[in-house]
Amino acid sequence: MKIASTSLAAQIKPRVRLNITAAIERFGLVIALIILFALFGILLPDTFLSWGNISGMLGSQAVLAIVALALIVPLTSNDFDMSIANVLVLASVIVAVMNAQMGLSLWLAVPAALLMGLVVGLLNGFFITYFRIHSLIVTIATGTFVSGLATWLSGSQTISGVDFALMDYVIVKRLFGVPLVFYYAILLALVLWYVFEHTAMGRRMLFVGRGREVSRLSGINADRVRWGALIVSGLLGSIAGILYCGTQGAADPSSGASFQLPAFAAAFLGSTAIQPGRFNAWGTIVAVYFLVIGITGLMFMGLSSFVQSLFYGGALLVAVVLSQWVRGRAEQQF
Repeated sequence: MKIASTSLAAQIKPRVRLNITAAIERFGLVIALIILFALFGILLPDTFLSWGNISGMLGSQAVLAIVALALIVPLTSNDFDMSIANVLVLASVIVAVMNAQMGLSLWLAVPAALLMGLVVGLLNGFFITYFRIHSLIVTIATGTFVSGLATWLSGSQTISGVDFALMDYVIVKRLFGVPLVFYYAILLALVLWYVFEHTAMGRRMLFVGRGREVSRLSGINADRVRWGALIVSGLLGSIAGILYCGTQGAADPSSGASFQLPAFAAAFLGSTAIQPGRFNAWGTIVAVYFLVIGITGLMFMGLSSFVQSLFYGGALLVAVVLSQWVRGRAEQQF
């Protein structure tokens, strides 16, 4: 009897350790976010913990969250979209030019911006899948072209005077004191989570990302899946641009660079949380606000604005290393 109980205990202990390790991997970033928030709250209780600052962090960085969520769609199928920040800028410029300068309704300007995002996604997918060019090269090229278009359309000037109705439904109207744009980001995360977890298309994207040749042999049209992912990325990038125009009430043709690095950092860092080894929506949201809390807290402590570049650059490097390590472990277990 003693031998049996000892054998049972020996089997249970490794399982418990594995469960604890898995839980730490899944929720480690969430725990780190809570600790970081608590730390800055203790150090800066009057400023950092004010509701104005908290709602500001949630609302002001929601566009970044949408960009990061857009990135994980092609990343899941193992493609990079380096054009997304420039698509965001061109979408905002199109809305501003058509609405503020040409006097056209938002009902015309917004669909035009969305159409542009779809076209850029289509072109990215075409050149990548038809000519077999690496996505990094193609999207850098299209992103540079799109950036040139934005500069040309805007005359290298910030365009203000966008219809207040856009701002009203982005940052002015609030729910529980938080701008609506935050809830748009959460809604997008919910949609992507459902697609990845509960639809055949989401499963195909994951399969293609793991191995294109294997997916082709399994009867999956890998090129079609990749093309679709890039189209979705372009569309979501244009949505982010429209919302960004709504947060500013204007369009700045030089603002795209501020989104690229932190969005990739959040996407890769998010792949180490919630569902380690996979790009996932909720991990990306957690990663965005982990980075935002770190940047905001450090700046409140009096550090110069250059800390933002240092923090995001360091976070991207660490995130890529961690994501590769976690993915390697997941594949070994599989």
